[in-house]
Amino acid sequence: MRGGIAVCLLVLVAGAAQAAAPRGREPPACRGRVSGQDRLESVAARGELVLASGRRARLDGLRWPDDPAAAEAARAWLMRLAGRSLATREAPEADRWGRITLDAATQDSSENAPPDDAPVDLAGGLVAAGLVQVDAGEGDSLCRPGLLAIEETARRAGRGLWAGAPPVPAEEGARLAGLVGRFVVVEGRVRNVGERERRTYLNFAPFGTEGATVTVSKRTWRNMLERGFSAAALRGRRVRARGIVELWRGPTLDVGAAEMIEMLDEEQAPRR
Repeated sequence: MRGGIAVCLLVLVAGAAQAAAPRGREPPACRGRVSGQDRLESVAARGELVLASGRRARLDGLRWPDDPAAAEAARAWLMRLAGRSLATREAPEADRWGRITLDAATQDSSENAPPDDAPVDLAGGLVAAGLVQVDAGEGDSLCRPGLLAIEETARRAGRGLWAGAPPVPAEEGARLAGLVGRFVVVEGRVRNVGERERRTYLNFAPFGTEGATVTVSKRTWRNMLERGFSAAALRGRRVRARGIVELWRGPTLDVGAAEMIEMLDEEQAPRR
């Protein structure tokens, strides 16, 4: 029964990407995933899962913390599940470091099991506790867009990484310039949108002032257009974006996945 619940959980996870894709089309990067089973033996540095099969894996859709204390807190959360059997949904091929990209949920009981012995969604649990942030990484799609809603709940509750650390206002250029090389979540109003042949630029600061610029590749912009994120729809709207800060005529975030840019409800007050 417990294994069946875990498998059902992964079935729901499997449908998330397809449900969020335009006209029901699952993004190419998310296709071909297969169900499997394994056991969590340990958790290595940077959140790498060590499995009983001898394989190493990484949880999909997460950004492991750069801060050592935060990283250890996330690792300790996963280590509570060591020894548990996992129901997995895995990418068909390993990444360039030989790791399997997967989603996983526990499916059996052990001495480390929670009191109610309910299946635990590993990625969802980390995000819900505010221990990690959502990130598509090098992929051009976020295969579990539902993680963004889980993160929103953690952020509003001020859990973990979000305790006293809301998204950075996109118009604070000097502050962002001091975060070069760091993964950040920013929020602000799009002042203008520049569509070019190879890239589209979302500018968050008034002309003549410093603020964040989000750059979007031609392919990602096409995906955004399919989701209704046109220049006209974005201009003047409050937006949340995430990525690694670079300096190019000011602080810049290069976004590779359409899901890394979210339109915010107008009633949402800016977080300072």
